[in-house]
Amino acid sequence: MGNSSVVRWTNSKKGRFLAQCLAACVALAILTWVGFALRLNLATASFLYLLLVVMMALLCGFWQASITSVLAVGCLDYFFTQPLLHFVMTDPQEVVALGAFEVTTIVISRLSAKELRSSREAAAHRVAMEQLYELSRNSLLLDMHQAPGPQLVVLIHRIFGVQAVDLFDLNLGRQDRAGEWNEGEVNLARDCCQRGEAGDDPESETWRRILLAGSEPVGALVMRGKLSPLVVDALASLAAIAIDRHQSFEKEERAETASKGEQLRAAVMDALAHEFKTPLTAVQTASSGLLELGELSGAQRDLVNLIDGEAVRLNQLCTRLLLTAKLETEELGLKTGDVNVQELISEVLADSPDPPEKGRIKVHVDDPSLTLHADRGLLGMILAQYLENARKYAIPDSPIEIAARRSRTEVLISVHNFGPTIRIEDRERIFDRFYRAPGIKDTVPGTGIGLSVVRKAAEAHHGHVWVISDEKEGTTFFLSLPAAARRKL
Repeated sequence: MGNSSVVRWTNSKKGRFLAQCLAACVALAILTWVGFALRLNLATASFLYLLLVVMMALLCGFWQASITSVLAVGCLDYFFTQPLLHFVMTDPQEVVALGAFEVTTIVISRLSAKELRSSREAAAHRVAMEQLYELSRNSLLLDMHQAPGPQLVVLIHRIFGVQAVDLFDLNLGRQDRAGEWNEGEVNLARDCCQRGEAGDDPESETWRRILLAGSEPVGALVMRGKLSPLVVDALASLAAIAIDRHQSFEKEERAETASKGEQLRAAVMDALAHEFKTPLTAVQTASSGLLELGELSGAQRDLVNLIDGEAVRLNQLCTRLLLTAKLETEELGLKTGDVNVQELISEVLADSPDPPEKGRIKVHVDDPSLTLHADRGLLGMILAQYLENARKYAIPDSPIEIAARRSRTEVLISVHNFGPTIRIEDRERIFDRFYRAPGIKDTVPGTGIGLSVVRKAAEAHHGHVWVISDEKEGTTFFLSLPAAARRKL
């Protein structure tokens, strides 16, 4: 037998047991030869054998110590009781002494082996806790800008010394491996996650766990090596936490990037609005002056009217941009007072830039004396924006209805029209600044600013806005404001 074969044999569990028993036999033979040569009595030889049994129990285990004790009794009977060199005992006291020796050695072996096992388990538990602490500390230092899988498998493989690690991240759809795996074990973690099958295989020392964040699976972890089930569960929990942290970090990073982009875009638009105000005022003044001078041909007057109208529209757009900025930073002080809703609607309709369309607009106010405590300018701007949207998106010549009514706690104002249906996923987002619903933004011109100003103005009054849209019932925009006056606006 070669050296490598001997090493493999002694490293196996059965080989270690036989090697320890052989060592005990050699030690017994040496003690027996020394004791017989020195003509030791039964008591002294028994004490030496007892020491050997205790050493075997402490170093090797219960069964090795028990075998040693049985062989020790045989040696005592053969070499140290009369008649010598015979397995015969004539003195009853010697029988009692050997019996007591065997019972004592077995009890001591049992207690020693139990203590040995407890100390080994405690040592293994302490090592496992230290390894888990090191892994948890290192997992907190993971680079969240990169996928956690490659970092985790390297840490687990290095810290716990397992044979192989396989981690599947469901959020990223990637699988990372470390250590030595067989050719047929390429997708163990992925299959474990997709099938939802977790379990242990003690013979091959393979451990499978589904990684959960709350009650939702986020991946799977498969390991091969000497580990306790408790340590495997702890490793699975740490891996799930790391994957969930990475997902949260990605969401926060995307939100922060979007927020910074929105802030930059808003700052640029607000700056441009300020810069546009002066030249637009000059253009509007010049066009109005040309109209006042007269002496223009019909075509010239039409062109000047067009310039004047578009200048007014650009000026209103700049005003809305600046108003949005002030509402977002809460720099706008509301000038509140009692506002009659029906009168306000009439004022907004009178200021409408498209008088020919006024006939299609129907107004329904339950109570002509309905009054709100609000900022008249902002409330009129909300109604004007709702009407402008209704005119732009409504089917030509279809009716537009404005309604207002009061409930016990709020005043509800609505503007209804028939036109393109707004998708459910867009009904909240159309109130975001610069957002325009797909399919509509390419057919109807717009900036995506008006409704965002509406929402900010409503929130400044402690109210809220929303929209419902149906192909049969049409589209209705709502404004809800508290019926009771708020003293702090």
